[in-house]
Order: sequence, then C-alpha cells, then structure tokens
Amino acid sequence: MASKIFNHGRIERNVTILAVLSLLVVTVGGIVEIAPLFWIDSTIEKVEGVRPYTPLELAGRNIYVREGCYTCHSQMIRPFRDETERYGHYSLAAESMYDHPFQWGSKRTGPDLARVGGRYSDEWHVQHLKDPRSVVPESIMPGYSFLADRELTTGDMSAHLRALSRTGVPYSMQSIAKANEDLTAQADPNADAADLVKRYPNAQARDYDGDPSRITEMDALVAYLQMLGTQVDFKSAAPQEQVR
Repeated sequence: MASKIFNHGRIERNVTILAVLSLLVVTVGGIVEIAPLFWIDSTIEKVEGVRPYTPLELAGRNIYVREGCYTCHSQMIRPFRDETERYGHYSLAAESMYDHPFQWGSKRTGPDLARVGGRYSDEWHVQHLKDPRSVVPESIMPGYSFLADRELTTGDMSAHLRALSRTGVPYSMQSIAKANEDLTAQADPNADAADLVKRYPNAQARDYDGDPSRITEMDALVAYLQMLGTQVDFKSAAPQEQVR
C-alpha cells in the first residue's frame, strides 16, 4: 500500500524529484536538531569552581598554542578505566567552556595534560621545558629553554580580555580594567595578590621560573600548566566510603 501511495519507483527514477524530497527530509531533520538550541542558554552545564583564565594564565596558554604543544599533548581524558587510572577523573565539558579554541587534541606523543596542574613543582616544569630528557630520559620532546630568556610581551591584556568577553567569557569590567596589573601581580612574589584572588578564586600568585627580577614567557607557561585540572574539586564530589 505504501509503495502505491508514494510510488517509490517513480521517485527513484526521477533525479529531480529524488533531490527535492531528499533536501526536504534533510531540512526537516536539521530544523528539529538545531532549532531547540536557540531556546536554551547553554548546552554546557556549569560546574562550581570553573573560572576564566587569569591574564598570566591566558598569556601562558597563548604561548602553549604558539609553540604547538597541542599537537603532541591532548587535554581530554576519556571516560575509560585505563585513562582515568593513569590521568585522573575524566574531563568535563565545563572545564574547557572558556577555551577559544579548546585544546582537546587527538594525538598523544606525550601524556595528556588535563590534570597536570599541581602534579609537579614549578622547578620540575622549568627543568622539563629547558631540557626534557634531564627529568624524563625517554622523552622525545624538544627543549624550550629560550622561554626563560624571553621577557613576556603581551601587549594590552585588557583588549584581549574584552575580546573574549564578547564571545561569552564572563570577565567583569573590573577584571578587564585591571588585566595588566593582575598579570604583573600574579608573577611577582612580593606583590599584594588579594584583589587578584577575589577576581580569580584559587589563583596561584608567585614567581614561577625561579627569577623574580622579571616576568618571562616561562613564568606564563608554567602558570598555565599549574592551573590545568585544578579548578574542580573531584575529591569532595566523590562518594565517601562508609565507615563500619
């Protein structure tokens, strides 16, 4: 009966009718999938603790992207046992909701870095970046010792934060106005970082590269690495074992 109503034979033999009907089906399907997205605020559920990058972390992330670190290191732990046992809790979408672009990656010449923050000391990261094989003998990673010699030059970070705020990153007007000061304060061990921490909860303010006399690209990159995976407290969210 259905074949008589739709006359499948005629449709299949007529290229024009087949193309029009195929386009109609794809259009209806696309509308059904896409239209609801215009009526919801976000497809990503926000998670407590996730915040935008500080100006120094953002500068470090820019260096990370500039040097192509994402081509060998992913930042997405899949929800499989072998991954979670090696790297930690699987990645949440909210953890990269302020990334432009995200650094998930698809290749692991080196380990995943989604949970690298706090796993090693600043000194370890500096030495690893300068001479990878001095701390990981089997590493094939190139050295980045020049980062310690280059003073950090970012331009106006206020303009950078303002541009990101237009894409939806929730930087406040005060954060944008104080961006350059916040960058300096986070890398200066003698600076008062109280205001910085108010704007960016749990931000780590200290000298990162071992040279407090200046702010280098090494400072920025290590600050970025030490932040990765530290914003969400997975330990408090994990179910507690029952005491018997």
